[in-house]
Parts: sequence; structure tokens; C-alpha cells
Amino acid sequence: MSDARHFSIQSRVYYEDTDAGGIVYHANYLRWMERARTEWLRALGARHVELAERDAIQFVVSSLEIRYLRPARLDDLLQIDLTVDQARKASLRLNQRVVLIEEDKAPNPDTPALTHASVRVAVMNRLTGRAAPLPPWLSRLLESK
Repeated sequence: MSDARHFSIQSRVYYEDTDAGGIVYHANYLRWMERARTEWLRALGARHVELAERDAIQFVVSSLEIRYLRPARLDDLLQIDLTVDQARKASLRLNQRVVLIEEDKAPNPDTPALTHASVRVAVMNRLTGRAAPLPPWLSRLLESK
């Protein structure tokens, strides 16, 4: 991770991730993107359970636009990228993409995406169900870069 606004994880495509045609089932890209968002928060020092208990907040996807450009296949190694595009008072807009990694080669930032998505994540107060502000520590981290 280069800063709080950029993050990546890797995942392998397993048999269970594929459909009857032998390519990755479309909903699995959403699972990998969710995992990247969770691991991004963990890398910043936060866990969903702690945010829920301590701050009574949770992050919820409020909108999602996704483009599937090329298929991933069984045994492919993927990189799932997250970039914070916009931080507002009570939400974040994240750009996420999934790229194919060539084995034994360094990831290339210019590699074409298999899929990319724009994800709006809102902060919600778990007790009231209403919008809540971003935690101050997260706002500070995102402003620092």
C-alpha cells in the first residue's frame, strides 16, 4: 500500500469461482472487491466489528456501477485494486478493478482491467439506521495524501 488512498490484494481463481462455462461467475468479482475493502480498512487499523461496537457505525454499499471487460478463468492469479476517488462527509466513492497477474512478474499498473467498478460506500449509524459521518481518524488519513 503506497498510501491510505490506494490498496491492493491478490486472489487465485478456484474451481468454485467458475460457472458452467469455465469462467469466473460475475458475482465473484463483487466478493473479491468486498474483501479488498475489508482488508484496506484492516491495513488502516480498523476492523468492522470494532467500528460497530465502539463507534456504532457500519459501511454499506449505496451504489455500484460495474463493467465486465474480459473473463478470468480457473487458476488465474488476480489483483484487486482499490483507489479512494472521493471522500465526503458521510460516504466514499471508490474505484476498484480486477486485473490478471502474470505469474512470476511484478504487477504492472498499466495492465488492462478484467473488470472495474465505481462503488459508493455510505457510513450508517447501526443504532438509528441513518447516515453518520466518516470516523475522524479515517477523514484525517484520507486528507493527508
